[in-house]
Amino acid sequence: MTKAKRLWKKTQDLILALVLGVIIVFAWQQGGLHYLLGLKPYQLSYPSDIIRTLNENFSVIMSNTVWTLKEAVVGILVGSLIGFVIAVFAAAFPKLGVGGISIVTAVNAIPMIAMASIMNNWFGMEMASKVAVVAVFSMASMTLNAYRGMTELPPFSKDLMQICAAGKVETFFKLQLPNCLPYMLTALKVSTTTGLMSAICSEFFTSYKGIGYQLTASIKLSQMSVAWAYILVATLCGVFMYAIISIIERVALKWHASQRT
Repeated sequence: MTKAKRLWKKTQDLILALVLGVIIVFAWQQGGLHYLLGLKPYQLSYPSDIIRTLNENFSVIMSNTVWTLKEAVVGILVGSLIGFVIAVFAAAFPKLGVGGISIVTAVNAIPMIAMASIMNNWFGMEMASKVAVVAVFSMASMTLNAYRGMTELPPFSKDLMQICAAGKVETFFKLQLPNCLPYMLTALKVSTTTGLMSAICSEFFTSYKGIGYQLTASIKLSQMSVAWAYILVATLCGVFMYAIISIIERVALKWHASQRT
């Protein structure tokens, strides 16, 4: 498929998605979703009410959104760094590494709400506890993906490095790390969604600021348009973070491909 055809196909997919989105929003505004799902307007606010609420409370919503984004971004960076170090250790020492990977997998299976309760008990209700929750789930994603990238090498590549008398350090930097790059970016893509979700969930019951806190407070006060405004902003933040990693991936994988050719 030529470059022009690929671009045209992507354009068609984008147009189709936009048209579908417009249809859904129009049906929502006209009450179609309320009729289909059996909901009342106070349960599912109309798009116009959500946009008006967002405009009227923009500064407050942005302040809480920035707070949650700080928790998510710092947690993702800390967790990814720890996860990468664990993956390097596991790849360098396979016998010990298998046990470490198993522990990370088990930690990843802990429910977010349970992990939030544990971290709040350890670090209190400040930002540190939310960062810790995000870091735990980001660490698991990075560990598993990076370890896979360091161990699932192209056939005979490691043997070739040994033939060339390359040491462990040289093999790591010239073979394992470049091969691991796509897996690391995949882990970061996963972390953008799970990280933001973890930050929001950890704010539900043990916080005084942020998207999660404002969501629960708005629902308790039956201010559903405010709650849906926060949901809209959280969704846009997730898409924005994912798009940033996708752009980095596109640039980095070009470098990765050129290094391997």
